[in-house]
Amino acid sequence: MKIAIIADPFIPIPPLNYGGIERIIDFLVHGLKERGHEVILIAHPDSKVEVPLIKYKNQNTRIATLQNILTINKLKSFKPDVIHSFGRLINLLPFLSSNTPKIMSYQREPTLSQIRKAVFLSKKHTLSFTGCSDYISNQIKPFAVAATVYNGFPILTYHPKFEYNEDAPLVFLGRIEYIKGTHIAIEVAKKANKRLIIAGNIPPNEEEYFNQKVKPFLSGEIEYIGPVNDIEKNALLGNALAFLMPIQWNEPFGIVMAEAMACGTPVIGFSRGSVPEVVDDNITGFVCTTQDDMVVAIGKLDSINRETVFQTAMRRFSSDSIVSEYLKIYEARINKN
Repeated sequence: MKIAIIADPFIPIPPLNYGGIERIIDFLVHGLKERGHEVILIAHPDSKVEVPLIKYKNQNTRIATLQNILTINKLKSFKPDVIHSFGRLINLLPFLSSNTPKIMSYQREPTLSQIRKAVFLSKKHTLSFTGCSDYISNQIKPFAVAATVYNGFPILTYHPKFEYNEDAPLVFLGRIEYIKGTHIAIEVAKKANKRLIIAGNIPPNEEEYFNQKVKPFLSGEIEYIGPVNDIEKNALLGNALAFLMPIQWNEPFGIVMAEAMACGTPVIGFSRGSVPEVVDDNITGFVCTTQDDMVVAIGKLDSINRETVFQTAMRRFSSDSIVSEYLKIYEARINKN
């Protein structure tokens, strides 16, 4: 197949630190090429991939959207069998009237009014969608063809550790902001009398949150280490007692849950968004409703088999599995046309 992949213009592929979707695009492009498909990518000009790259020329000006659409229009000379966008739905505008199958993948809350409009404008049966969880794709299904393809991790990036020390820390890894629940992780760790390592970037508009809800509680037992790269993340998650996911919003997926499981580390998360789909309760971690539930779950971690956690992650969320799922969708959409 000739497959065109469209990314957002803001972060190179692969990313250095933050950039979960960009990591997925990176292993998807690599996996498709490895399986013999012809792939072209539209992405940030600093991207380093093994396939032909069409570089966005503009990222942050008022006319960037128009210029980016003109860049995407260059795909017409490639004559793809299928076009797969991880960026904005408007990226598919040059191809809506064409016979080429188009797939839009949502890694965030979908804007249903835009989806209805795009389906109306597109040639019949050529536009379909995926969501990174049932939580996302089920919102789309009343208005368009949609399927769930979970996010995942590169198969060789993470190395499981099935043994852990009794004094191993809990870990919070993600953007330091209210909706991610960093402050809840601190409270849970203190109640459970466990060490906590906090890692992740502080968005510019969340500095006040960090200064008020996180920084005052840092100590020898509660440590903030800043952003981490893949090598550091592998060590951090692999040596953790558990990964805490105390989200205060409906997280569409949360790739770090799959990454923790790839290290054999159980996940303890609140039952919001995709968490109940990703975490098999009492098998790969615990799905909780309150802080006290989390504290109780920490006391039950001995019941979790970390090798089972790893094997489940490989089966459900490894890059090989995700590439296979997308290929099934490509073939189905091409045959539909």
